[in-house]
Amino acid sequence: MFKRRLTLFAALLMAVLALGMVIGCETDEEDPEPDPDPNDVEEEVEKGFESIVGIDPGAGIMAATEDALEVYDLQPGLIEGSDAAMTAELSTAINQEEWIVVTGWTPHWKFAEWDLKFLEDPEEVYGEEEYIATIAREGLSEDMPEVYEFLENFHWGDEEIGAVMEMNTEDDDYLGNAQTWIEENEDIVNEWLPEDFGAEADGQEVDITMVEWECALATSHVIQAILLDAGYEATLTSVDAGVMWSGIAAGDNDFFACAWLPGTHGDYEEEYGDEVDEIRANYEGARIGLVVPEYVDIDSIEEINEHHLD
Repeated sequence: MFKRRLTLFAALLMAVLALGMVIGCETDEEDPEPDPDPNDVEEEVEKGFESIVGIDPGAGIMAATEDALEVYDLQPGLIEGSDAAMTAELSTAINQEEWIVVTGWTPHWKFAEWDLKFLEDPEEVYGEEEYIATIAREGLSEDMPEVYEFLENFHWGDEEIGAVMEMNTEDDDYLGNAQTWIEENEDIVNEWLPEDFGAEADGQEVDITMVEWECALATSHVIQAILLDAGYEATLTSVDAGVMWSGIAAGDNDFFACAWLPGTHGDYEEEYGDEVDEIRANYEGARIGLVVPEYVDIDSIEEINEHHLD
């Protein structure tokens, strides 16, 4: 019995050794492929554009982009959507470092969020660069000198207005957002304020008007919040552009801070310019056009067709 067990054990041992030799031979003949070097992997993201991502079909920038498609004979189509959908597409593309071209304008919060650039527009389909001005009724400087001085000082750029506009996209408590921004940026706000600002307030009424554009919502509510905090009874009313200009010209309202000049509100300036007081530009570099992330290696609308993805 012992000999039978020993013989069986020996046979099993030899079978195991033989199987190991077979496996070893197969391993030698079929070496597993090494992991690919990330530096050797071909770039999967194609550098180009299938379509231009737009916003609401009724927007002026969409009409201008339709003109651009014709003037530049652009091959990518134009996708209609909304501001929210456009910025969502832009965010996704930037996170994956994909190429994308969108309709864009400044001021807009996306320029504070990401590094973006306008494509050059040699045919000036989108018009020239503009500025946003504060316009007051005649006599405001005499009636409310410290308010007027504050408005003379008020001026900001993409980072500041963009931060407020971004807050407004997340919460429509525009005045509350303005107050939060002011609390977080006291150093900037203090540069705008005259010495002892509010000493002349005493509940004096200030009548502000605006058109309900994103940039105007941000600018007007920040100004209103500053005046309220100083003790003025500052009211803010949304009207259309024609009423806004005519109300200031007639002296019915005190000021507005959202005149797009010299182009967008150029007709109103021509009609009412002699009857109002243009205090100053509170934002410079306002424009519309086609926008890409900074890493996209083109600089002009004319180059879009070179990177069209069929």
